[in-house]
Amino acid sequence: MNIEKQLKQRSQNTCELCKQTENLQGYTLEPATEASLDYSLLMCSTCLSQMNQSNLIEANHWRCLNDSMWSEHQAVQIASWRMLHRLKKEGWPQDLLDMMYLDEAALNFAKALGDDQDEEDKIIHRDVNGAVLQAGDSVVLIKDLKVKGSSMVAKQGTAVRRIALDHDNEKYIEGKVDGTQIVIITDYVKKI
Repeated sequence: MNIEKQLKQRSQNTCELCKQTENLQGYTLEPATEASLDYSLLMCSTCLSQMNQSNLIEANHWRCLNDSMWSEHQAVQIASWRMLHRLKKEGWPQDLLDMMYLDEAALNFAKALGDDQDEEDKIIHRDVNGAVLQAGDSVVLIKDLKVKGSSMVAKQGTAVRRIALDHDNEKYIEGKVDGTQIVIITDYVKKI
């Protein structure tokens, strides 16, 4: 059974955040690289668009998190935690966050995108042209790069798909080149 069918069965064909029943689709939380029940949830188009574009957020829509944050499913808990942090300037989300509990592994995963940080404290990764890089983006190398600790040379023009971000350093990203996971400095990549 594919992941979307499992999500529909788990959620009884409703958005796992707001309980709408129309325009549903599976969504995998970043920085997970593969869809799994632990890091995926079924969401309506309204929740999905607001989760991915902060300029579309309507705070009152997210009052549904008062219920969904108590879900038994880890992905729903993480999505709720992230949205509550994005909304905490509204006041009421902080009360919900104070009541919420995530185990250590889920909390570390939830914090991976920096939603718990204030906007001015977030680390922003940018390519050589200044374009903002996000987890899952694809980039191309603009220069031949020697890979430390090996004889491998990553050639100029090589595409690196589904990058991961280093959340401690804005200059570092990770990706696979010829099947090898490497750290790449953002000064040598261009977003595709």
